Amino acid sequence: MITKETIKTQVEEWLAKGDYFLVDIQMGDDDRIAIEIDCADGVWIEDCAELSRFLQERLGDELGDYELEVGSAGLGQPFKVEQQYNCHLGDEVEVITADGKKLTGILKAVEGRTFTITTQEKQVPEGKKRPVKVDVDRQFSMDEVKSTRYLLAFK
Repeated sequence: MITKETIKTQVEEWLAKGDYFLVDIQMGDDDRIAIEIDCADGVWIEDCAELSRFLQERLGDELGDYELEVGSAGLGQPFKVEQQYNCHLGDEVEVITADGKKLTGILKAVEGRTFTITTQEKQVPEGKKRPVKVDVDRQFSMDEVKSTRYLLAFK
């Protein structure tokens, strides 16, 4: 029976040749193996097909009756690995905090498992009556937020 670790080793060997990185491997009870990859420049279907063929050649009989599915992590899906944060530096993201609060802002920095977004908040300046929007940097740990995802902009 094939293990997730065996698949991961083979996937990482194929990924070493380019700019792609592994996002997730899921092995379902329904005899399906789903592999998600990503890249800063986007994922091409030809590369997904190439990785699938590579795994079929390398693992062959070990895959047995499993259905192999290779695809991209998908735009608009929550980030799962640190590299996805790095790929979206400077982009608008949505963060759902541990307490369920939704924030949107520009992904400003990523350091290890910590990231910073710049949000706009209304604040009343001293001596003024009307609030103005100001940029506020907020720092989060990847492990402490429910999700972070890239916001598609249709302009």
